[in-house]
Amino acid sequence: MRAIQLPRFGGPDVLEIIDVPKPAPLAGEILIRVHAAGVNYFEVLMRGDRYATTPDLPMILGVEAAGTVEAVGQGVDASLAGKRVTAPLFASKRPFGGYADYVAIEASLAVPLPDALPFEAATALMVQGLTALHLLRQSPPAGKSVLVSAAAGGVGSLLVQLAKRQGASLVIAAAGSKAKLDLALSLGADAAVDYSKTDWPARVQEAIGGAGVDIIYDIVGGPMTTASLKALAPCGELVFAALGRYAIGASEREAMILQNQSLRGFALLPLLSADVLRASLSELFQLTASGRLRVAIGGRFSLDQAGEAHRLLDERRSTGKVVLIP
Repeated sequence: MRAIQLPRFGGPDVLEIIDVPKPAPLAGEILIRVHAAGVNYFEVLMRGDRYATTPDLPMILGVEAAGTVEAVGQGVDASLAGKRVTAPLFASKRPFGGYADYVAIEASLAVPLPDALPFEAATALMVQGLTALHLLRQSPPAGKSVLVSAAAGGVGSLLVQLAKRQGASLVIAAAGSKAKLDLALSLGADAAVDYSKTDWPARVQEAIGGAGVDIIYDIVGGPMTTASLKALAPCGELVFAALGRYAIGASEREAMILQNQSLRGFALLPLLSADVLRASLSELFQLTASGRLRVAIGGRFSLDQAGEAHRLLDERRSTGKVVLIP
């Protein structure tokens, strides 16, 4: 089968398409013919050795895929063959390998897809959909004003919608271009600010009538975090979900203490038992299949165009979910 290998750290051009043996499902596993594989920004960082952890190379990238069951291993119900399912590899014993024609995963982790849900949409609801859903479970938005960073991206576009569904009093979207702001507004944001402008925190305060927001969901990190603190209300909460891009210094933390503000960390994997994973994905799948949640697909690439998909994310030109179609 074909797969995309990362042989060394570097730019998008280091990704190479190779031929490798098709995996055989072990006992308790299924083999999935991949119809869509998700591309995530953290994989772009990993490719350049800019992520929080450094992987061993060479490796096949990709932590999420969706497709049809091709074969089943020993002890697995044979009736699963041909079923449409997801492969949340990030939660499995084989956490990578999604940029390929086939993947194998524990049958207990594969979640059935509703007939009305496209494979592409399913990829957006795994890492990014689960992140959005569990960010809101950790820090519920009901009755509160919230700021969503990167609001036109894979996580942010879902976070805007789910926050509105869960009763946020005001959702302010932050993004870096008019097209991205327009997308966030079309998804239900009440206001939008361009964070490529130096005075953007002041625009947030204007949107909320001169005050700050109650919750900031920070999925960008770096300088964006410290700037966003200017838009946080006294007693407000900053939820930090940009693993590997933490840039809050001692002076910022001291200022937060003086404002009775709180800093909350967020990491997805520790929250996901097999049961929670399946239930959460099923919830997201049903919301999307019924039209109550919209998945924005920002780029479709063939498997051999994985480098171009990474370049799109690297240059921050994408909106919504970027997918590979083997």
